[in-house]
Amino acid sequence: MLAAFCDRPGAFALREVPRPEMQSGQVIVRVRSCGICGSDLHVFSGDLPPAPVCPGHEISGEVVDVAPDVRGVCAGERVAVEPLVTCRRCAYCQTGDYQLCARFKLLGMMVDGGFAEYVRIPAYAAFRLPAAVDFEVGALAEPLAVGVHALRLARMRLGDRVLVLGAGTIGLLCVAAAQAAGASDIWITARHPHQQDAARLLGATHIFGGWDGDAGLSAASSECPPDIVIETVGGQASTIDQALSLVRPAGTVAVLGVFTGMATVNPMLLMAREIRLIGSNTYGRSGPRADFDVALDMLAGDPERFRRLITHRVPLTGITAGFETAADKRSHSIKVAVRPAD
Repeated sequence: MLAAFCDRPGAFALREVPRPEMQSGQVIVRVRSCGICGSDLHVFSGDLPPAPVCPGHEISGEVVDVAPDVRGVCAGERVAVEPLVTCRRCAYCQTGDYQLCARFKLLGMMVDGGFAEYVRIPAYAAFRLPAAVDFEVGALAEPLAVGVHALRLARMRLGDRVLVLGAGTIGLLCVAAAQAAGASDIWITARHPHQQDAARLLGATHIFGGWDGDAGLSAASSECPPDIVIETVGGQASTIDQALSLVRPAGTVAVLGVFTGMATVNPMLLMAREIRLIGSNTYGRSGPRADFDVALDMLAGDPERFRRLITHRVPLTGITAGFETAADKRSHSIKVAVRPAD
């Protein structure tokens, strides 16, 4: 099969590699869509080291083969892939916090991912797509589940005011998750007009044009500070300190951004205002429902609204051009989808 590898910054190499072999408890998925994530872009730009595996973790596709010991997943089913490989036995796994498993592996970073024609996954990672959700929209379940998880960890309550810093795909989908959870106001910082349009589409009630020295955002937060601030910028930004200065006393700051350098935190703000600062890593499960289940229900409720986030589509053979497009906001890109198979 054909698979893509990022051997050096700025370029992908396409290789013919063996199709994954079946293993106990596993299924083989023919990849139909795989989104380019911001963390993938950090690798492409050289800010993070390249993975020694095929990248790609925003995956949807069709199950084509199932191990004999697997129950509950059948060949021919359309699925979204929760790209976590865990032990399923430790205390974290048993209580639904499997994203904290010491044996945690992420598809596309530690084991082969979805920028390939086929991918092997644990059967428990296959989430059946609702009838209303096609492969393209189904691949958005992964980044949407990140937002669902963050708001769950932030203990968002009905009527809370939420501020999202950053309007990449994760930030925009945090807006959608906040709206679905019943936020009364949802603010977002968005530099580019196409991001601002997408934020309005997903439920933002107020949009600020940037995160660095924005007087309007500071004034609005002084008058009516948000209960929760979701940080999605990462990189080299000073957004954690900014979030601490904007959230209300005893409010919550959740950090989702992938930082490529040491971030600064003002401990006096944290202590004096009794702010709750939390990290949020991928997704998990609360009781019988996984964050992925919640995300898929949201996608099924209005798939066409979410489809509008997918601004560009490229075949696997055009993956380098797809990454260049995703990295260049002048392209008006939000989500670039790679299609290994039609």
